[in-house]
Amino acid sequence: MNTLFIGYGNPDRQDDGVAWHVLTNLASQLGLETSTSWEDPLPSAPGTTFAFHLQLTPEMAEDISTFDRVCFVDAHTGNIPDNVQLVELAPEYQTSPFTHHLTPEMLLSMCDSLYERVPEAILVSVRGYEFGFEENLSPFTGSLVTEAVERAHGWLVAPKAAELA
Repeated sequence: MNTLFIGYGNPDRQDDGVAWHVLTNLASQLGLETSTSWEDPLPSAPGTTFAFHLQLTPEMAEDISTFDRVCFVDAHTGNIPDNVQLVELAPEYQTSPFTHHLTPEMLLSMCDSLYERVPEAILVSVRGYEFGFEENLSPFTGSLVTEAVERAHGWLVAPKAAELA
């Protein structure tokens, strides 16, 4: 199966950039060489592609529709009770009061509407605590990266066996 790991957030805003850390650690776990800068492209391997962006955009729908499975990775701010959450996603049209906010569900809805294809998709969401103007993760969010990598890796190697809670 062809799988895309796509993380998004702002690495210059502390924990908002946790997705980049999750992706680079997962790529390293898979034996791929990674960079120390979020501005460099992430590695890929046969069947597994990694991408990091500051935000999701409508233009991504075409690329996403070509994959069998997609794992979105992002930070959350506490409105979710779990520190690391893995949930299945389905296409859903959503509106937002923010002009530059696109959810993974909306992106999947665009895949369905435009390309009549929706990959299996999950979201790995990691609790962020500090969102200041720094490039380092807060200590607590940094400690959650390993768990997020383990959850994403579990889904990659045995998607139906991964715990979805």
